[in-house]
Amino acid sequence: MDGTFISADNTWALWAILTAIAAGSIWLEQKYKWAGKITGCVIALIIAMALSNFRIIPVDAPVYDAVWSYVVPLAIPLLLFNANINKIKRESGRLLVIYMISGFGTILGGVVAFFLLKNSIPELFKVTAMMVGSYTGGSVNFAAMAEAFETSGETASAAVVADNLLMALYFFVLIAMPTIRFFYNKFSHPLVDELEKLGDNDQTEAASYWKAKPIALKDIGMAIATSFVIVWLSTELAGFLGGLIPQGNFITNLLNGLLGNRYLVMTTLTMILATVFHKYFDSIAGAQEIGTFLIYIFFTVIGVPASIMLILQKSPLLLVFCAIMVLFNMVITLVFGKLLKFDLEEMIIASNANIGGPTTAAAMAIAKGWNVLVIPALLVGTLRYVIGNYYGTIIGNLLSGF
Repeated sequence: MDGTFISADNTWALWAILTAIAAGSIWLEQKYKWAGKITGCVIALIIAMALSNFRIIPVDAPVYDAVWSYVVPLAIPLLLFNANINKIKRESGRLLVIYMISGFGTILGGVVAFFLLKNSIPELFKVTAMMVGSYTGGSVNFAAMAEAFETSGETASAAVVADNLLMALYFFVLIAMPTIRFFYNKFSHPLVDELEKLGDNDQTEAASYWKAKPIALKDIGMAIATSFVIVWLSTELAGFLGGLIPQGNFITNLLNGLLGNRYLVMTTLTMILATVFHKYFDSIAGAQEIGTFLIYIFFTVIGVPASIMLILQKSPLLLVFCAIMVLFNMVITLVFGKLLKFDLEEMIIASNANIGGPTTAAAMAIAKGWNVLVIPALLVGTLRYVIGNYYGTIIGNLLSGF
């Protein structure tokens, strides 16, 4: 911390830098296509990493701890306000089935990659939990698993670089898949056959997805207040449930890890509330925008402790780890999709929704002209935020014994 241009106790300066990096990354992602391909999360991480490596900002500070302790938990409920399970079941249609199968491929790939590389990568069971959470959930689940398993900032930073690089490469594969002769000949593709061109090709996918919408002061107030209440109740409930189950053997440790995990409790509680009181949560505009901005701050923070040498040392193996997960996701999705007679477009969007999330899945559906898949992509992409914490927590606890 010593010897940096901005000291660790300069709280306002550090908050200004973190939020400015997050906001600037979002602007770049929506303004320029090259930035959209890199993704704003990676841009935020790279900028923060550069500032810390050039000793502009410290690698450790109370502000960063506040992001982990308060910003990330607040983001989770905000991103789950649309997690009405009845709506997801009713409107997602066929895509939900292939999406769940695709998620199983991700989990299987994570387990296989763990046993192949567990002797080569430190904290790999924690990385597996984060990546399973991320590739079946999203960045918010990555953050939740990183905090829940107390992953070091260095490992988390290296994992994010590998995660986003592999994700970007895989998106290029998904985009090109309908034009590759093998896939074109082996799978049905009715939407490709009826493809209609979009009118606005100059706008980035991020800008198209995050277009302006009416948001009132009431929405901001209700969104933030509701999120605070959910985090408070979840923290209290998780502490109570965790205290009921003593740790001692594999079964009790697993149950304690599940019921005492405030992120799982938070996820479940928000999903129940969003389903039972769906009219209230549907009426709140801007929750996803606020939650996403908070997650961008998180990605900025995890880039801070990243040593460039560490990234060069760890990311190659972590890139292999992520590649195995994505490969299993793709193969399982295509094999079972073929057996169950799903269309190629449905398989591509389902795989995208797992690896990337609702934003990238919907953006790809829009960009490819598959308009009938846009809403299902958003819905199953929202579901991933719910189940990602479950998958990540279960896999992380199961593999921790190895």
